[in-house]
Amino acid sequence: MKLHVVSAMVAAGLAGIWTAEARTMVPLVDVYEGWHLGMQCWTLKDKTFFEAIDQTAALGLQWLEAFPDQRISPEISDGFGPQISEPLRQKVQEKLRQAGVRLKTFGVYSFPNEESQIRKAFEFAKAMGIETIVSEPSPDAFGLLDRLCQEYQVRIAVHNHPQPTRYWNPELVYAVCQKTSPWIGACPDTGHWVRSGIEPVEWLEKLKGRILDVHLKELEEGKDCIWGRGQNRVGAALAQLHRQGYQGPIVLEYEHHWDENYVPQLRQCIAFYIQEAARLASERWPSLFENDLSNAVFKPGSWVLENGVLIRKGGGDIWTQKTYKDFILDFDFKVEKGTNSGVFLRAAEQTWLPWVEVQIMDSYGKPVDRQDTCGAIYDILAPETNAVNPAGQWNRMTILATGPVIRVFLNYQPMIEMNLEDWTQPHQNPDGSKNKFDVAYKDLPREGFIGFQDHGFPVEYRNLKIRELTF
Repeated sequence: MKLHVVSAMVAAGLAGIWTAEARTMVPLVDVYEGWHLGMQCWTLKDKTFFEAIDQTAALGLQWLEAFPDQRISPEISDGFGPQISEPLRQKVQEKLRQAGVRLKTFGVYSFPNEESQIRKAFEFAKAMGIETIVSEPSPDAFGLLDRLCQEYQVRIAVHNHPQPTRYWNPELVYAVCQKTSPWIGACPDTGHWVRSGIEPVEWLEKLKGRILDVHLKELEEGKDCIWGRGQNRVGAALAQLHRQGYQGPIVLEYEHHWDENYVPQLRQCIAFYIQEAARLASERWPSLFENDLSNAVFKPGSWVLENGVLIRKGGGDIWTQKTYKDFILDFDFKVEKGTNSGVFLRAAEQTWLPWVEVQIMDSYGKPVDRQDTCGAIYDILAPETNAVNPAGQWNRMTILATGPVIRVFLNYQPMIEMNLEDWTQPHQNPDGSKNKFDVAYKDLPREGFIGFQDHGFPVEYRNLKIRELTF
């Protein structure tokens, strides 16, 4: 897959090198308030812990779940865990701080049978800022563990590997939760449930209120695949977590593809999560336009909102009355054969260029370029792929605008990750190609109006929702 990530620092980040400067250029966003997508380092078991931290940051994630005994770095042979020295703990904490990544959970950890050693694990977790230890403890240890959880204010989430391991059957995890305080709960691994012949949604629902951490997997023929590409159990699991009001970690864990470049697959999993989480969360987001379009600026009759669908009738663009700074814009759209249109972001005025324009067009089956592909930033940056559906079908687009960074997702595919700061000259893109604009895009405003283009072609929108972000 060709990556159209034009920032040199972002590109370096995708290769596993992440700097403080690049991190501040790409603010991290939770699209579903209260959910926290993070990386289980087992996905990156072929790397050291420090390399896993870098890769997690490069993928745009805020936190990770460490696993025991992963080598700390190429230079430090010690495995990460409760046994490491205080100086090494400080080095790990400094690495996390520099990368802008939090260590929230740790596991799967096997507790020793001796209380003093168990206490060391809790002391380690407390010192490192770990909120939850993921484990498969001995059934006779829960009395002591429950007491220590409350003493140290650190939770334990009971994990399941596939049968015939100790907790493969969720009935056993459910039984533990009935006998312990809320400091002990479940860490469902949905992929391992499927491998054991258990459908995840039913048991996620039954464990409602006691889920402390979730390991999500999508399977096809028993192996991990891109989220949304298998039997869509990840989508169904997210919908169940949404229904039950779950708040907490959601862990991306891959257990295959270690012998190939799996980063693009992880990015597609993240893209699926962003769009699916945004779809679920947008039920509570305000609509961009009122039902009577009273908060829109447009020529009367040029656009209508009928049965929840915004339809271009001809006669000019439609704009928000309000300006927006950092936001998530989520919507469906439909084009006809030959449609060429666009969404305008953060325009200083509602009538004149320049602004960032995300292409909305009929480009199904055509080669990718920066002018004639749906999801492109017009004349500025080509998308990674051509993901638009055939004319006449609905599409889903999510746009994240945070500071100078614009991200675009189309039909669960990552399309654009651009940093406006890379466009330092008028009429020139960072790769040396020319564009039509008289302004360097780094000088575009970071707040402005949102508009939908009337370019003379039919286009329709629905479910136009927006969430404003604050940092």
